[in-house]
Amino acid sequence: MKAVVYTQYGPPDVLMVKEIEKPTPADNEILVKVHATTVNRTDNATTKAIPFIARLATGLFNPKKQTPGTEFAGVVEDIGKAVTAHKLGDRVFGFDDMGSGAQAEYLTIREECAVTIPEGVDFEKAAASSEGAHYAYNFINKVKLQPGQNALVYGASGAIGSAAVQLLKAFDIKVTAVCGTRNLDLVKSLGADKVIDYTKQDFTQDGERYDYILDAVGKSSLFKCWPLMEHGAVYSSSDLGFMGQNIFLPLITPVIKPLLSGRKTIFPMPTKIPTSLALLQNLMRDGKFNPVIDRRYPLDEIVEAYRYVEQGHKTGNVVINVS
Repeated sequence: MKAVVYTQYGPPDVLMVKEIEKPTPADNEILVKVHATTVNRTDNATTKAIPFIARLATGLFNPKKQTPGTEFAGVVEDIGKAVTAHKLGDRVFGFDDMGSGAQAEYLTIREECAVTIPEGVDFEKAAASSEGAHYAYNFINKVKLQPGQNALVYGASGAIGSAAVQLLKAFDIKVTAVCGTRNLDLVKSLGADKVIDYTKQDFTQDGERYDYILDAVGKSSLFKCWPLMEHGAVYSSSDLGFMGQNIFLPLITPVIKPLLSGRKTIFPMPTKIPTSLALLQNLMRDGKFNPVIDRRYPLDEIVEAYRYVEQGHKTGNVVINVS
């Protein structure tokens, strides 16, 4: 089968498409014929081993898993003998943040990391629906938001940000979204109640106050957003931040919480992939979640796809058509 392979960490040029052996599912796994996958920030960081400490999981000197990719959509072609959730021929989508090897014609994955694609949803949209939305949901569900409260999403046109806007609206939260000029109409179409063009206005000077702020691209900080936070508000970011501050500040703010009027920052670790997939499956079935797709590439142009993602300006998701 065709697969993307890399044997050393580095820029997109380390990636190559070659023939490798088709995998066989273990007892608790399914074999999926991949129709579509994506290239995302996680893939880009993994192939470069950024941050360096990530090598403890991915391989100290060379990658343990040599085919990248996290999210996918395709058709179940074989099942392990202990599998009960899927059958041959099922159209499925799924995700594994530790790497699913999705940038290939076939993959094997644990049955709980895949769910059935709702009717009317094509493979491209299904493939682009899980990674960014999983992270967005795991940020949002750590905050006790009530319907009608205010949230701000900075970087609302990326994979995480565009998912966060839709998830917050599904939970009846009022959303202010921050993005660039070219994506204003797109973000409005996702349901944002208010959109700020960061190229024309400093969003931190906006007069609104928020119960929750999500920096979905890691380009702001708690300190910049502090004036926008209501008493008891929460700030979170999808990035480590300058000198890893977004890891350390959550350890400090609870201690001095009385001095901060209850404001705090959190850095939640995304967990429970099956829960996220089930939620997204239901939202797509009900027409309440529609993943944003920026560009599409064939598998043979995987290097070009990575180079584009590496620029840091993609809108939503970059899809790879495999089959």
